[in-house]
Amino acid sequence: MNKVILMGRLTRDPEIRYSQGDGQMAIARYTLAVDRRFNRNGDQTADFISCVAFGRSAEFAEKYLKQGTKIVATGRIQTGSYTNKDGNKVYTTDVVIEDQEFAESKASSGSASGDSYQPAGRPSPSNASAEGFMSIPEGIEDDLPFK
Repeated sequence: MNKVILMGRLTRDPEIRYSQGDGQMAIARYTLAVDRRFNRNGDQTADFISCVAFGRSAEFAEKYLKQGTKIVATGRIQTGSYTNKDGNKVYTTDVVIEDQEFAESKASSGSASGDSYQPAGRPSPSNASAEGFMSIPEGIEDDLPFK
């Protein structure tokens, strides 16, 4: 099985291109800075993961993603190689994006824009506590699907 789940921030705005021919398809390339969980020295480090999205996923990236946006992306690892103009063989590793979504609201990302995007079914920031958790109303315990 080849499945990747990443959470990180875009290092720059996505680079968008369109395929040639009759059925033009959007192709988006971007790099995610993904924090490493553990480090021996306690220093914060990150991996920089090259991602490529096609079709509707690329159009989503073009419209909504920009430098600094925190997303969760799922996809698969794809390796390849090519010979550059100097005649050297270059090996590549990309994550081909299958799904991507915002990992935080615009308000918590520090956006200066007045627009506020809030995904459907998610609690609004006004209902969230300082730690980012939503307050649960009293007496709801009996209605929860888990105990």
